[in-house]
Amino acid sequence: MSAVAPDGRKMLRLEVRNAQTPIERKPEWIKTRAKMGPEYTKMQNLVKSEGLHTVCQEAGCPNIYECWEDREATFLIGGDQCTRRCDFCQIDTGKPEPLDRDEPRRVGESVVTMDLNYATITGVARDDLEDGGAWLYAETVRQIHRQTTNRADGRTKVELLAPDFNANPEQLAEVFSSRPEVFAHNVETVPRIFKRIRPGFRYDRSLKVITEARDFGLVTKSNLILGMGETREEISEALRQLHDAGCELVTITQYLRPSVRHHPVERWVKPQEFVELKDEAEQIGFSGVMSGPLVRSSYRAGRLFQMAKEKRGAYTASQAV
Repeated sequence: MSAVAPDGRKMLRLEVRNAQTPIERKPEWIKTRAKMGPEYTKMQNLVKSEGLHTVCQEAGCPNIYECWEDREATFLIGGDQCTRRCDFCQIDTGKPEPLDRDEPRRVGESVVTMDLNYATITGVARDDLEDGGAWLYAETVRQIHRQTTNRADGRTKVELLAPDFNANPEQLAEVFSSRPEVFAHNVETVPRIFKRIRPGFRYDRSLKVITEARDFGLVTKSNLILGMGETREEISEALRQLHDAGCELVTITQYLRPSVRHHPVERWVKPQEFVELKDEAEQIGFSGVMSGPLVRSSYRAGRLFQMAKEKRGAYTASQAV
């Protein structure tokens, strides 16, 4: 096995160790069927003709048919090099390009061109920048809101899937003040294996960021990826901890290994367990839950936001009685 990664750099020791395990064969339930409705076809033609770029098509997301049919899409900002390395993530770790201050405007234009109902904005960690990339994330939200103010079907709603900004109060304040409809920060895995899977993050710090966002008044969301070595009991505990931290929405998904350099799949979670976890998360008190082998954190994002909005409305109404 070559100790050189596809991008020409020397592989990390962790990557060399991971590469000793061949890519696992997927079970039969890990499959999708293309359901191309009229909105999807319209979006596909538009993206192609305008030369637009979304995570949806570039990452080969299995849910693209459903999301585009709902006029929802995801965009990656901040470049293609991350300053941190998570053992499940296909984005390369390295030195990012200088900040592109025009990127938020261009993303806003893409959202307008695609006439999106809901846009998810995610990106790389930018620890190389003095503000950790806070302005970039916040300005992208502001641009989308500003550019879609007069949209016939109402202003495009924005979900911001952000890193933790090291829980820096000033950086979080900058991001929160842009007021995305949903602030998402994914813990991804359970405390016991967190440091091994996400060495650049801290579990308690991630929970703190979610709490800060909720205290600011934002709808909050997170994600758990299963199959990286966690136990069933640890999943339940992580769900309780997320809810206690103020997380309102949660997505639960199966880990799919991007390459041999990444963490091996420890187990394939059966569909029935995802059903059980959805029921459990709802009983814990989450406003909205999406749970399944091919669910991704932006899957049916607009519908989840609506669930949180309705639950908040119901709570407000009950307090007024």
